[in-house]
Amino acid sequence: MTPPVRAVRVLLADDQPLVRAALEMVITEAPDLEVVGEAATGAEAVRLAGELRPDVVVMDLRMPVLDGIEATRRVTAAPEAARVVVLTTFDEDENVHAALRAGASGFLVKDMALDDILGAIRVVAAGDALIAPSVTRRLIAEFAARPATAAPPADRRLTGITDREREILTLVGRGLSNTEIAAELVLSTATVKTYMSRLLTKLAARDRVHLVILAYESGLVGARG
Repeated sequence: MTPPVRAVRVLLADDQPLVRAALEMVITEAPDLEVVGEAATGAEAVRLAGELRPDVVVMDLRMPVLDGIEATRRVTAAPEAARVVVLTTFDEDENVHAALRAGASGFLVKDMALDDILGAIRVVAAGDALIAPSVTRRLIAEFAARPATAAPPADRRLTGITDREREILTLVGRGLSNTEIAAELVLSTATVKTYMSRLLTKLAARDRVHLVILAYESGLVGARG
């Protein structure tokens, strides 16, 4: 007899009770997800993440006591850390890059469909990463607005990768999916996945989000993408 699949354990961290209630209601209805706790401050989120050991923390950026960026940094720094999905109001947040650098594996906006948010929780829990397209555009805009000297002309972290891997990393930085990269380079999706695994290993990257950040920080992807 096949054992039942364990539900993904989710911790909600948002200072707005209505937002937490809406997410809790939707997540509870999903058979493969469960809410194990709720936090109204960043400090509470860090504490509960340590006590409850959730698989995923849905984290708002703007919270009292400890902001979501620092809370994300502390949660993801713990041994066997939970993965963090940042869920915030897009038009009010200028800290996309800082949140991703802090260790978030996903960055979503609150006006997304609830089903899409649930899907993102599942994706992140499975070990992948996800950034909403609108957030990718914000990330590009943030890097484009920086002085040209902000990104070094060459990055030692990239010295160990091949030309093909560099090409794929560039496309990842531009926001392309594996399927889109395969079409762009006339490769099979399986081959692209193999290259992605190599890049994650060679660059000691946590996930796809980390690769996107690295593509920008190294100057591989510039203001014009």
